[in-house]
Amino acid sequence: MSCAAGVTVLWVDEVRSPLGTLTMVAADDALCALAFPVARSRMLARIRSRFSGVVLKRRRDPNGYARRVRAYFSGDVGALDGIAVDCGGTSFEEQVWKALRAIPAGTTTTYRELAEVVRHPRGARAVGRANARNPACLVIPCHRMIGSDGHLKGYAGGIWRKRWLLDHEGALSPSARRRRRARDD
Repeated sequence: MSCAAGVTVLWVDEVRSPLGTLTMVAADDALCALAFPVARSRMLARIRSRFSGVVLKRRRDPNGYARRVRAYFSGDVGALDGIAVDCGGTSFEEQVWKALRAIPAGTTTTYRELAEVVRHPRGARAVGRANARNPACLVIPCHRMIGSDGHLKGYAGGIWRKRWLLDHEGALSPSARRRRRARDD
């Protein structure tokens, strides 16, 4: 992140995907936000409120993140692993987002299960709220969260995108459902 005289410069790029053009915002050393078109204005408002005096400048493929997003959509579902993020959440949100990043591609977990992971066993709704505030979709894979009944629940990008992403990662395949049932037993 470049700072001079109270100005923060962040880099903006757009990445085309089968689900629409994603907008990314990056600092010099970390991804700050990644959003589908339906969440773009909310994401940019959050960036502007988080960084006083922010200047958003276009930069093609900041830190190689756009290349990695394209690789993800081309079938390398692990391409987003290891991307440094700086999302500016509360300590609880950051804890939830870190736990989300530990969910492997091709698998899902429930809000209740994630609440237990973050040692907040009765906090499924709080986990859901933190999940909904995730500013870096895909990289923080909030699409891997499902309801306790196994159904897909809300997703800021739209349920159809969530279904597409889980199918892309193989989480909706019959073998994935069998693995989930075996894990739950």
